[in-house]
Amino acid sequence: MFVRTESFREFIRFYPIITLIICIHFLLFLATSLPILPSREIFTLLAGVNLYIMEGEIWRIITPIFIHSGFAHVLFNSFSLVLFGPALERMLGKTKFLVVYLVTGIAANIATLFLESPTYTHVGSSGAIFGLFGFYLAIIMFRREMLSRENSQMILTIAIIGVIMTFMQANINITAHIFGLIAGFLIGRIIYSNR
Repeated sequence: MFVRTESFREFIRFYPIITLIICIHFLLFLATSLPILPSREIFTLLAGVNLYIMEGEIWRIITPIFIHSGFAHVLFNSFSLVLFGPALERMLGKTKFLVVYLVTGIAANIATLFLESPTYTHVGSSGAIFGLFGFYLAIIMFRREMLSRENSQMILTIAIIGVIMTFMQANINITAHIFGLIAGFLIGRIIYSNR
């Protein structure tokens, strides 16, 4: 389930939303990194800055989901999406997967807006990725038969390690991680608890 055996071409065909998100990640990373472009201005325009959001720059609730602070950051988040996203894109379909990804990322950024200081700045797709973990946790709780015992144990282990690491590393948006996880769980509960 979480082992990728597809060719590059098959991956693109089977998981078009994940492919699109990762392309956006890397295109924006290049746009905010290359010295030939006004990279600093692009980064500043798209980063989540709570004060600017409060002043009406609402797009900053969405755009931080797609930009990252460095190559290691974009690589780690994109790799996490490649590992854990495909099973959900297949289960939910393209549209629902995209909605879950965006809604959990936006929920993480809204929580950051309300719980962090006005000067707080944040970027990265971690809130949305934790949202996927939260959705998996809802599947484990409400539709256990959809995942094998081994995959359920793997998800639980990775989610626990992810939460622990959130509190142990510097420069992590703890609020986004936790509220992305909660948002994913709640969406999963809404979708699966009544079936």
